Amino acid sequence: MNRIQNKMPDLKIAICEDDPDQARSVAEMVGRWEAALAGKEKGNRSQVRTYASGEAFLCDYEKEKDFNLLLLDIEMKGISGVELARRLRREKSRAEILFLTSHTEFYGEGYEVDALHYLIKPIREEKLRQVLERAAQRLRAEPPSVLISTEGETLRLYESEIYYVEAFLHYVSFVTAQGTFRVREKMSQVEQRLSDGFFRSHRSCLVSLACVRRIARGEVQMEDGRILPLARGKYDEINRAYICFYDRPMGGGWET
Repeated sequence: MNRIQNKMPDLKIAICEDDPDQARSVAEMVGRWEAALAGKEKGNRSQVRTYASGEAFLCDYEKEKDFNLLLLDIEMKGISGVELARRLRREKSRAEILFLTSHTEFYGEGYEVDALHYLIKPIREEKLRQVLERAAQRLRAEPPSVLISTEGETLRLYESEIYYVEAFLHYVSFVTAQGTFRVREKMSQVEQRLSDGFFRSHRSCLVSLACVRRIARGEVQMEDGRILPLARGKYDEINRAYICFYDRPMGGGWET
């Protein structure tokens, strides 16, 4: 059984608020919470972006679908926060959504988009921190995944589905339970985006430790029988990583 600890994913936070003063205030509060979180979650990376409209957010979202925490003003001009949330859910976004509003009559609309909470303006920092902590807990419970862009579409691959990644020239291929997906990306970038459940066995290979069957000097055999190269001098290192991977405590995490 593959056992994986709960780990906070890197946070990519969007604040959509058309009132400049509200947007600045919320961004400052989120920034203080994020700084405190970074002190506890070593190695966690995060970024916070502020948008004056839903349309402005969508311009970035079309290119970067890895936002995982959204604070949406319900009553924006143009695309409302609720309409924006519906659109994202239709596109299978699993981001945590927090609605910001001055009124309570919108409460019922959050159920259909699985909104985590409504925050009533003016936003109180203590309450915002409580809700952000709940969002963080839910994000920790999500199986780790990576977004890739291939053949004109963006896909989410869960790490438990990835057997290994191979590099060839300017491309990498994700070999998964659903098939092979070719992406124009550097192997070093892929390595940074995946968890430590993956090991760089060779400059051209990144293997899922959960899918390794046998380790020998010079090669790694995967569960599907494929033999992948193991760079000289990496035998002891991959063995240590393999043992540590299976010795992790459950810590309330998810299992596959």
